[in-house]
Amino acid sequence: MAYIEPLAALLGLWSVWLIIRRNVWGFPIGIIMVVMYAWVFYNARLYSDMLLQFAFVAFQVHGWVHWTRSPVDADDRRIRLRRLSAGQWVLTIIVGVAGTLALGTVMSAYTNAAIPFLDAGTATVSLLAQWWMNRRYVENWLLWIAVDAVYLYQYGTQQLYYTTALYGIFLIMAVWGWRTWRKRI
Repeated sequence: MAYIEPLAALLGLWSVWLIIRRNVWGFPIGIIMVVMYAWVFYNARLYSDMLLQFAFVAFQVHGWVHWTRSPVDADDRRIRLRRLSAGQWVLTIIVGVAGTLALGTVMSAYTNAAIPFLDAGTATVSLLAQWWMNRRYVENWLLWIAVDAVYLYQYGTQQLYYTTALYGIFLIMAVWGWRTWRKRI
């Protein structure tokens, strides 16, 4: 079982690299990665993150389907990008806070979750970031930057060293994704 976390981390890097390049193949690779991470997080008692992985399977399938049907840029034949409105930002904040409080309360009351509210917060923001990525909004990367920074602490405290390193690289990749996608809009 010791090989699952590093293999999942490598698949995660490959998946995000493809998404930054606006390549639809990042989604099927992401599906394999999140299934593997569900097991890793279960063993670490990060139950919100474990549940998040099951949600990510659905989100990865949604993204894969959505991107294959999305318009592409004429110059490079890659997925066309969009910007979030102020209203979408407000909705993101409301859903983020409500989701964190609701999931954190459930995890705190009914499980032995290691860090229930932090885990719930990162899970909720990750879902929002993935939703906006699936919909091709450039600002998804800002959410990933914020949540990846918090994940460094969260996974480090749970001694998930490969995953902590992965999220350090994900943080760098999210900045790269933000800069790359922002230039294309």
